[in-house]
Parts: sequence; structure tokens; C-alpha cells
Amino acid sequence: MAAQFDYFVVFAEMRTGSNFLEANLNQFDGLTCHGEAFNPSFIGYPNSEDILDVTLAQRDRDPGHLIEVIRDKTKGIGGFRFFHDHHPGALDLILNDPRCAKIVLTRNPIESYTSWKIAKATGQWKLTNVEKRKDSPAWFDAEEFKEYLTRLQAFQVRLLKALQTTGQTAFYVAFEDLQDIAVMNGLAAWLGVADRLEGLDKKLKRQNPEPLADKVANFPEMEAALANLDRFNLTRTPNFEPRRGPQVPRYVAAPASALLYLPIRSGPEEVVLEWLASLDGAGRNALQTRFSQNSLRKWMKAKPGHRSFAVIRHPLLRAHTAFCTKILARGPGNFAKIRQALQRVHGLDLPDDPSDSRYDANAHQTAFAAFLKFLKANLNGQTAIRVDAHWASQAQCLQDMSTFALPDMIVREEEMSVYLPALAMQVGHHAPPDTEDASPDEPFTLQEIYSTQLEALARDAYYRDYLIFGFSDWSP
Repeated sequence: MAAQFDYFVVFAEMRTGSNFLEANLNQFDGLTCHGEAFNPSFIGYPNSEDILDVTLAQRDRDPGHLIEVIRDKTKGIGGFRFFHDHHPGALDLILNDPRCAKIVLTRNPIESYTSWKIAKATGQWKLTNVEKRKDSPAWFDAEEFKEYLTRLQAFQVRLLKALQTTGQTAFYVAFEDLQDIAVMNGLAAWLGVADRLEGLDKKLKRQNPEPLADKVANFPEMEAALANLDRFNLTRTPNFEPRRGPQVPRYVAAPASALLYLPIRSGPEEVVLEWLASLDGAGRNALQTRFSQNSLRKWMKAKPGHRSFAVIRHPLLRAHTAFCTKILARGPGNFAKIRQALQRVHGLDLPDDPSDSRYDANAHQTAFAAFLKFLKANLNGQTAIRVDAHWASQAQCLQDMSTFALPDMIVREEEMSVYLPALAMQVGHHAPPDTEDASPDEPFTLQEIYSTQLEALARDAYYRDYLIFGFSDWSP
């Protein structure tokens, strides 16, 4: 049976026990760990000049070559340790290679941080003789720890995402597992090595076995600071909206000017398109549309100094526009099947003909309130109906755009008359045209039915938009 892996990597950080893990891996017949092969300051170990005749300079020029040499020239299975700040050019090569076994070593961050602080204070990074142990209390710095924790978490998230998207898995080892010979032998079995250990490496000694209260000089201050850290991300705003990609074919460029519009549906699109066309004295048909990512890149290269923008609208008004144009209205462009589902499942009482006199402002307000309740469930992934771009949160729409390019400017609808002409001036227009007001929604405007109840329902549905963009209550 062919071996599953050609080489291995130990993803770890300083003071997580990676030296001890390496020492035990090297005890197995058929495994060789070559130290920190991609440390930015040295290759393998602080005093080493090369790994298998590959020098530091050669590694920096071509990290893939060192990986190949470790894979091909190591007797048995070769590997190395890799930390978050190691050679970035090597990381993608490693993560995208399913023939590389991924071992992820973790430790309680406050333990590793404290150990790191003590090692910095004493200058002692390894201990083989307890009689020569150096001791110094650690001083906890709250801001420093937050930055430290953020770096560790970001790296772990990147590893997890890469494994998920490439269909790989890893062997996870906690700091506490390093003293368990059964776990070490299980790791060897996972790597495909037949050898088993009868005892663990005894050369390296744990440097700071005392409890944290005895190792940290300002322990009460540390306790207070950690109590304020949201370790479980309790304040996170849940987001269950689907990702759509950047939607590049919907981007619109001016006929000649270096100006690009990134539309958000159910906003003042018609107003912006008319203004964009009028910039160069051309009609709507002269606007450049239906870009692919490749053709848009060509446009960007051909338009040095180009500017791009998106326009956001108050969430309540945007939801009302989506409701009136896509759900309430009949005829081309409306969502007939979604309308039927909303009537059948979500209790919307909608007229066959919106112009029917029996459908008055009160009925419209009631139906729109039911639509807002549906939106909350829909955006939270609790309905069988798709999250359409016409009512997806604007925060998500912009996040989707960012996978290709972020807009230079995000303009609020009520400020278009100021900021769009200013943006046009940046691309060479000395007297750009004014913008018009958007057409009112039909058959009733939001002003005719507005209530604090509708505002509260919109806030429930679009919490992220209200929070991120700082929207206050809608006013006409």
C-alpha cells in the first residue's frame, strides 16, 4: 500500500512544546524533523548553515526547492516546524499539498505567552539540566497579550480554512498530549511509520512547571484583564448570509471617464446610471457593462487613476423598494414564485392588483411589516427562500465585492449630490452634472406608512447594516 504522505509539517508557535515534539518525532525510525526550516532568521537551527545542502539564501529565493529536498532526500519521511511568521512563500505550497501531513500543535495562549515572557527575561529558551534553570517572574501586559492572541488566532483560522477548502485534515496535538506516549505512537501510525516508542525523550525539561499565580508578577492585573477578553466571541454579530462572489458583470463604467459604479440592488441605481451616462454627454446605451474579471482588469489598466464607488441606502427604505418592485408589483421583473411563497407560508396579504383601491395605506403597512419579519428569518438562514441580492444586507454585498476589488468610496444616498460630483472631479470633470432624486416607491411611499414599529422590524432584520454604517432612524 502506497504511503499517504511524502513529508510533514508541525504547525506550532514559540513556547508550545515544539522542541519536545520534534525530539520525540526524531526518535522514530523513519521520521526526521529538520527544525524551523523556514525561520526568517536562520535555517533549521540558530547555528545551522544549511538543510541537506540547501542554504538560507537558496531557501529564501526558492522555498519550494527546500520542500522538495526535504521530501526527496530525507531517509524515511522528513518534515519541519512552521510558525506564523515563517517564510510566507512556503505556506501556500505546504497548505495546498495533500501529500504533506499537517500536525497542529496548540497550547493555552496565556501559558505560552507567560512562558515566552519568562524566556525573554532569562534568555533561556531550552532546558536540559534542571540545575542550570534560570528563573524570573513574567510581567503581564494586557495590550501585548491581545496582539499576541490575535496573531495566534488569525493563523489558526487560516490553517483551518485552508484545510476545509482543500478537503484535508490534520493531526491535532495539545501541549498536554506531549507527555502521552500513546498519542506520540498514534501520531507515528497516522504518518504511516511502523516504529513505536517505549519511552519519551528525557533530555528536554519543562522550564516553568509552577502555576500561573506563581509565575506572573502582576497576577491580579492579569486576572482582571482576561476577564474582559471576549474569549468566546460573545459580542460577535452572527452572519448566515450566503456569499455570492463579487458580481463583476453588474459593474458599470462611464462611457469614457475613468469612473466605475459597483451597484447594490434596491438602491438608487437608475439615478446613478443616468448621472454616470451624462458625465460624458452620452446616453445610457453608451455605458460599459457586462464585464468579466479579465475584461475589467483590462479596463482598469487602460484607465490609470480610475475611481470606483458604491451607493448605500437606508435599510428601511431599501427594504421597502425591494418589497414594492419585486414582491408587490406584478409583471416583468417581479418574483412571482417568491411572492406566492410569501403569501402561502409567511402570511403576506397581497392584492392581485396593487392599484386596487381596497389595498390602502394600512394594508400596505401591514404587508410590508410581514415582509420585514420574513427578511429577518431569511437573512438568518431560517427560510427555504433564497437570499436575493435585492434585499441581502449591504454589508454582505460590499463584502462580496471585496473578493475582487473594494470601492474607493462608499456614498450614502442622501449625500450623492455632494460626493458624486466630487468623485467626478477626481477623474478630470471640472463641472460635473448634478444628481436627481430617486423616484418614489409605488403604490405608497415609505413616508405614507412609516412607523416606529417598521423601524424596529428593519433594525431586527438589518442589524449589521445599522451597526456597521451607523444608520439612525429613517426620516424623509
